[in-house]
Amino acid sequence: MDENDASRLDAQLQQLHLHHIQSHYQPFASQAAEQHLSHVDYLAQLIEGEATLRENRSIKRRIDNARFPVLKTLDTFQWSWPKKINRPQIQNLFRLAFMATQTNVVFIGNVGLGKTHLSIALGHAACLKGYSVLFTTAVDIINSLAAAQSAGQLKRELRRYMRPALLIIDELGFMPIDKHGADLLFQIISQRYERAPMVISTNRAYKHWAQIFNNDSTLTSAILDRVLHHADTVVIEGKSFRMKDEIDQ
Repeated sequence: MDENDASRLDAQLQQLHLHHIQSHYQPFASQAAEQHLSHVDYLAQLIEGEATLRENRSIKRRIDNARFPVLKTLDTFQWSWPKKINRPQIQNLFRLAFMATQTNVVFIGNVGLGKTHLSIALGHAACLKGYSVLFTTAVDIINSLAAAQSAGQLKRELRRYMRPALLIIDELGFMPIDKHGADLLFQIISQRYERAPMVISTNRAYKHWAQIFNNDSTLTSAILDRVLHHADTVVIEGKSFRMKDEIDQ
């Protein structure tokens, strides 16, 4: 290939955003000649590299868009610390079958037992499998919706929480929620009901959820009805891992 042909090909590959092929077609051509590869094998090698590059970029984009506070995986979870945890149940969740059935996942346990770790790890696994994910806290949802409502943009902000295939709501129950905040959070739960799953972490058993929602039994019942209609509940018991050093003394 002369210099003009190479320049024209580079320009075309650049225009088509085929960056891997642009960077590798010449060295791969030399390798193919040495290994006596067919034209089809040479092309397949280039296409495979391009597809891998694009998939890795897509994964990174989904992880960035998920807004995880840190990255966690199931491999780094401390199984030995909680006093009670259903390991097979949790490992089964990472098959992600709950995504197709719009089944919610609720992690219940005291602080420091790994609920957030598992929620992030589950969201990360979903990103790797091609699902869009958003991680947030219950308080952040309420604050953002309240601000949007004041600005007359509530519908637009609601769509932000409806758009992801998986919504992770962390720290439900860690702070009390007033009537207005509970009503706003209910809109998210209600609109995602039987449409797209949520992962919820909470330090309150279901029987105490009325305390989260300003002791509004009617609203609490409506929320529980939608969350639990299709739900997999994971109960974790024990003492806080963050207090481990003090406990060991």
